[in-house]
Amino acid sequence: MNIANSKAPVVKVTDLGPATALNYQLSLKGAERAYRKADADDKKVISGMKSDCEFVIEWLSTGRRPGNKRGIERRAAYQLEKLVDPLRMQAYVSNSKAGSPSNLTDWERFQIESALSRLSERERECYVLAYGECFSFQEISQMLGVAKGTVAEYVERAQKKISEELSNNLFLLY
Repeated sequence: MNIANSKAPVVKVTDLGPATALNYQLSLKGAERAYRKADADDKKVISGMKSDCEFVIEWLSTGRRPGNKRGIERRAAYQLEKLVDPLRMQAYVSNSKAGSPSNLTDWERFQIESALSRLSERERECYVLAYGECFSFQEISQMLGVAKGTVAEYVERAQKKISEELSNNLFLLY
């Protein structure tokens, strides 16, 4: 089909700028106007656009994903708990002393070593690879030659032990 001879309507495209709730509301109004003028086939596509705009507007105006039954602030304590700050753990693993603000003090290094001392060799290895080196469980399982579920179990056990250590040891309070 020759594009020059096609009878497709010319559509005017308007850049609304950054993704803000106001700009999405303007897009929603435009989609509603187009929906009223559209035929049956186009109405299906445009109604999808409208629902996408409504979804984004709700997300941007509330700051929460629409449809979630439980927001992050209402999670259980174990889901919210951050055992060791990931940046500290990565700084611990890198063992750099070049003057970067992410470097650890001797006290912070002692705290991490004390928390990790309760772990078995395999738990420590998996925990450090996951949170210090930022490898996925799949990558760790391939490196160590164990199942991905086994890696997840080691990391979960390590998190429980570190959590107990943090709650029972006065030297490890941040």
